[in-house]
Amino acid sequence: MQTVVLTFDSNLTPLLPQALRGHPVARAWADGATLKHAIEALGVPHTEVGQVLVDGRPMALEAMLPARGYVAVSAVEPLLPTAPLHFLCDAHLGATARLLRMAGFDTAYDNNYADAAIEALAHEEDWIVLSRDRELLKRRGIRRGAFIRAREPQAQMREIVTRLRLADVAKPFSRCLECNVLLRMLSQEEASASVPPRVRERQRLFSTCDVCRRIYWPGSHWARMNAVLADMLWPEAGASADSAETAERMPRTGSAGA
Repeated sequence: MQTVVLTFDSNLTPLLPQALRGHPVARAWADGATLKHAIEALGVPHTEVGQVLVDGRPMALEAMLPARGYVAVSAVEPLLPTAPLHFLCDAHLGATARLLRMAGFDTAYDNNYADAAIEALAHEEDWIVLSRDRELLKRRGIRRGAFIRAREPQAQMREIVTRLRLADVAKPFSRCLECNVLLRMLSQEEASASVPPRVRERQRLFSTCDVCRRIYWPGSHWARMNAVLADMLWPEAGASADSAETAERMPRTGSAGA
């Protein structure tokens, strides 16, 4: 058996059992245990872990635990997106998946996905798994993910935007909320046969989903959707849809709600 002392970043301590919070954790581990095993056994998924120091030296999560020593576990740091982002939400985040799509992010969701299917898809496609299930996020095949602590969808969305720094890469109203595919712009002539007469008279901007054929336009509820989305993406600008700063960030020729 190996006795190792672990300390956790303050951002990670809420994931520990109540009795282990706020002080170093000394535990005996079986021979052959890895850092990943020890950290996750205490409740912290590897997706939440940043740097791990063993007696002051950086070590990979796959490294074996030392026979004795001190392990310092830091929380993952928010990173600037460097490539197109693809999200996979588990069955508990359906409303949040819809908000991510509203913000323009490629977001897969199916409330029938089993954990093994999520792991396989995430591994094959390198999707970022978003979940409130810590056991799911501990699966080895999930390389990138985030444990969502908030319970309410809009709060969850704010948490995701902050952690993954999504505000500057959002493209609001550019995806179908139902099918997740990018919308295609329509001319007034193309849309005229499929929208009510009053809409044809008032609107000039239309787009469509090539999967479900739903047509979108900036209708009367666009301002409400605009305000809700702006409050989640750019709270410093205020939630008002009339905010000049918020308006500057919203698309002028993109798609809005139907």
